[in-house]
Amino acid sequence: MNSLWGNDLSGFWSVWIIVITLGTIALSAWLLFANRRTDKQPDAEGRVTTTGHAADGIEEYDNPLPRWWFKLYVGTVLFALGYLALYPGLGNFAGLLDWSQEAQWEREMHQAEARYAPIFAGYAERPIPELAGDAEAMQVGERLFLNNCAICHGSNARGGNGFPDLTDDAWLYGGAPQDIVTSITQGRSGVMPAWQHLGEATLVDVTQHVLSLSGQATEPARAEKGAEVFTAMCASCHQPDGTGNPMLGAPNLTDDAWLYRGPDQSLEAAVLETLRNGRNGQMPAQVDYLGADKVHLVAAYVYQLSRQAPESAD
Repeated sequence: MNSLWGNDLSGFWSVWIIVITLGTIALSAWLLFANRRTDKQPDAEGRVTTTGHAADGIEEYDNPLPRWWFKLYVGTVLFALGYLALYPGLGNFAGLLDWSQEAQWEREMHQAEARYAPIFAGYAERPIPELAGDAEAMQVGERLFLNNCAICHGSNARGGNGFPDLTDDAWLYGGAPQDIVTSITQGRSGVMPAWQHLGEATLVDVTQHVLSLSGQATEPARAEKGAEVFTAMCASCHQPDGTGNPMLGAPNLTDDAWLYRGPDQSLEAAVLETLRNGRNGQMPAQVDYLGADKVHLVAAYVYQLSRQAPESAD
């Protein structure tokens, strides 16, 4: 900061916080000193009269505070005043040390970057297929994945409803090393238009045709009717044979990998819902946050996850 007084709060609220904070400390100190002694004096035998309060047969005495307790409380008051003088706590007053949690975080990040950047740079110089076979590098890649990607794709990378499973060999935008790097670096934005205007009966027909592409249709007659609509309305993205188009992120409909399907939802219902309402998926770009070298390592980790999947598992 350029000044001990920042501009985060308006003048009124800054003064209000200062008054409340210091006033509370002052009131506590006054109560402490005002009640440190008692006017009750012991009699000749050393007995002290009670205050008259009793609970469950236990009477309350008006004895002075123990000396050690009194000094400890005085110490806490002095500590509080010293802390508020050195660190933020009084409105816009930044403290004599000019400390802030943001500045400390930035210092720690710079220190970590200086220490670990050469390691990540070394990983970035190696091809992804080679890096994917390095167990030590993959441990680092796993930590990066868990810290930055698991919130959507899951700690086991198997995804969920609307979030791709990264452990199979089904890829919306291609599973080659550079394709994975591009997805992480630039992000992806996939849009599936809604087809409500076709009518519910037609949507059911198209649903049956889509299911037939992977051998799962339950009503062949309706699937045949839906094929005509699919060719006219859907083939431009998904290809006439339903194998999809990685350039557009249009999924392959001939396998058994389904991006949008609830845990208790039938496949037919899931496909019909997608046709009826459309889908809008967003994969955020990560390069500005992770940096190119870490993106390269995460891509290698994701690449090796998919290499472990059996061929044509989906």
